[in-house]
Amino acid sequence: MAQHQPQNERRILLVEPPFYRLYDTRFGVNIFPLSLGYLSAAIMSRTSWKVQAYNAEFSGQQVGISIDFLMKKGYKSYLNSLENTSGGIWEEVKAAIADFAPDVLGITCKSQNFASVRIVARLAKEIDKEIIVVVGGPHPSMDGVNVMKCPDIDICVRGEGEETAVELLSAIDEGKDWGDVSGIMFRKNGDVCQTPPRSYIGDLDSLPFPHEVAPEVLKDYSRYPLTAFHRIFAIRGCPFNCSFCGSRYVWSRRARHRSVENVVRQIQSLQKMGLTFIHFDDDTFGVNKEYIRDLCHAIKSNCPGLTWGSEIHVNLVDRETIGLMKSAGCVFLQLGIESGSNRMLELIRKGITVEKALSVCEMIKGVGGIHLNTFFMAGFPQETEETLRDTCNVMEAVKCDSISFSIFTPYPGTELFELCKERGLIGSDFDISLYNHQSPNNYFCPNIPRQKFRELVSEMVRLVDAKNRRGTSLFRRVRELGLRESFRRFKQRMKVGRPA
Repeated sequence: MAQHQPQNERRILLVEPPFYRLYDTRFGVNIFPLSLGYLSAAIMSRTSWKVQAYNAEFSGQQVGISIDFLMKKGYKSYLNSLENTSGGIWEEVKAAIADFAPDVLGITCKSQNFASVRIVARLAKEIDKEIIVVVGGPHPSMDGVNVMKCPDIDICVRGEGEETAVELLSAIDEGKDWGDVSGIMFRKNGDVCQTPPRSYIGDLDSLPFPHEVAPEVLKDYSRYPLTAFHRIFAIRGCPFNCSFCGSRYVWSRRARHRSVENVVRQIQSLQKMGLTFIHFDDDTFGVNKEYIRDLCHAIKSNCPGLTWGSEIHVNLVDRETIGLMKSAGCVFLQLGIESGSNRMLELIRKGITVEKALSVCEMIKGVGGIHLNTFFMAGFPQETEETLRDTCNVMEAVKCDSISFSIFTPYPGTELFELCKERGLIGSDFDISLYNHQSPNNYFCPNIPRQKFRELVSEMVRLVDAKNRRGTSLFRRVRELGLRESFRRFKQRMKVGRPA
C-alpha cells in the first residue's frame, strides 16, 4: 500500500489517461496538457498541496498515425489494451501512482477515453483504497450521472475545474463537508449528491501560466521537447450551436477573453524559453474581430519572430482578418467544414454553406504561406448515401493542405445523442468508450445499410490519407525549422543541452 505523506504534505496526482498509446505504445500526445497545466498552477498558487502532473499519453516518440490504422489493426490493439490491464502501459500508470503516493488522484476525462479513466481509477484503488479519485473534464461535465456509476470514482467535477479544485482540496484538507463545494457530484451514505453549478471564471487573467509550473510539477519534465509547451488559449467559450458538439456545455456559449496584454505576456515568456511557434487551442479563434485585430497588432509589435496557428469558423473569415493574421505570423489554420451537403450542414446547425466554405478555403490559400487543415465528419443520423458522396466530392475538391476526418460519434449530453436514442440507434448498454471518431463500430445511419456505409467510409479514408501524404507539408516544415531554432535559442540562453 502507498504510504501517505504527513498532514502538511498532502499530495494530488493529476493524470491525463492513455488513449492513443492503447492503440500503439509509440503513439502519444507529446505535450503538457493545458487541463493539467492550469489545474496544477491553480493548486500550487492557492493551496499547500504538493502537485504532480502525469501525462500517460506521453511516448517521447514522433510516429505518424494513419486513419486506416486506427480503424483496423489499431482498434483491435485498443480493445486488447482495455481487456488486459496487467502489463504494458498500465504498469507504467500503476508505478506512477504508487511512486507519488497521492491522497487525491485527479483524472481528466473526455468521452472517448472514459474506459481508460475507469481503469486508472480502479488501479488507484487497488494500490490504496483510501485514495480519493476525482474525475473532471468534458465528459463528466456532460454526463456526470453515468460517470458516478463507476464505483472507483468518488467525486465528479462539472465545468471549469480550477476554482473547484482549490475549494475541494481545502475542504478535504480541513475535513469539511464536500456539499459546500459548488460544481461537483459525490457520494454520501451511498447516495449520489450534486451541488449547485459553479459560475464561470470571470477574470481569465487571474489564472497562472501553465508552463511556468511545468519544471516543478510535470513528471519526466526533462524528457519533453520544447514544443510540448506551445499550446495556449485566448478565449473560452463558443457562441456557435452545432448539434453534435458539447463545447457549450463545458465552457458556455459566451466567449470570455483573456486580455491582449496577458496573452502577449505569456507568449513572450514562451519565446524566452526558446519557442518560435505557438498554437491557440481555443474552440473558435476570432469570435470578436476587434479583439483579434488588437491581439494581432500586439503580437506583431511585441513578439518578433513568432509563428502561430489556430482554429477559426468559416463565418469569421474575411480578407482583412486573414491578411492581418498572416502579417502577425499565422502559418496554420484549421477550418471546420464537416459536410459536403448543404442539407446536412443545415440539420447539424453548422451555420455555413458548402459554397461559402470552399470560397473561404480558396481565400486562405490565396493569401499564401498558411497551411490549411480542414475538418470533415461522416455518419450523422440523417445522412444518406447521396450526402456522403457529396462530402467525399468536396473533400477531394477543397483547396487545403490536409484533412482531419472523423466518423460521427454521439457524445452524451448533446442533441444528436438524444436523437440517436429516440431513433433506437443507441441502447441502454451504450459505452461511449468504444465509439470514438475512428472506431469501426461507429454506425448511426439508418438510411444507409451498414456494409454500404463502411464501404463509403473506407473510400473517404483512402482519399484523406492520400491527400495528407501528398500535401505541401508546409506546417511540418515550419515546425521542424521552429524546433531547431527553439533548441538553439534554449541552449544559448541556458548554457545546457536538452532533448528536442
